[in-house]
Amino acid sequence: MQPEQILERARGRRVLVVGDLMLDDYIWGTAERISPEAPVPVVRYERRTSGPGGAANVVSNVHSLGGEPIVCGVVGNDEGGRALRARLEQLSTDVRGIVVDPQRVTTQKTRVIAHQQQVVRIDFETTEPVTVELAERMLEFVRSIIASVEVVV
Repeated sequence: MQPEQILERARGRRVLVVGDLMLDDYIWGTAERISPEAPVPVVRYERRTSGPGGAANVVSNVHSLGGEPIVCGVVGNDEGGRALRARLEQLSTDVRGIVVDPQRVTTQKTRVIAHQQQVVRIDFETTEPVTVELAERMLEFVRSIIASVEVVV
């Protein structure tokens, strides 16, 4: 099968993506000197960008291939969770399967980039497993939607 045929077969497919939803955050700048306090580069801030990461990146890829993504995962009741949900909604994603856990922070991976080189990554995340209640809510959503999807990732 040719790549064009594979891409054509992806169009319109309802794809359920279940997994770790993350927000990838990038701080861009330049580094022209070393800090006098420690042997680390001093990055002069230029701009900040963000986008879907983890399973949310898979959702973005499904959308870019012409599929109809449906997402199931957990976010916190915070700015990162709201930003991620909004970004996924912009991609025409069915976000009914996103469960909000007020006890968690939305996983966010912040990378500081200077001269196209990653200097450091800062992770904001809750590493404890989701509660049984949240897992049940997610499972309930998956059961309600599974008959209408063609692919589960």
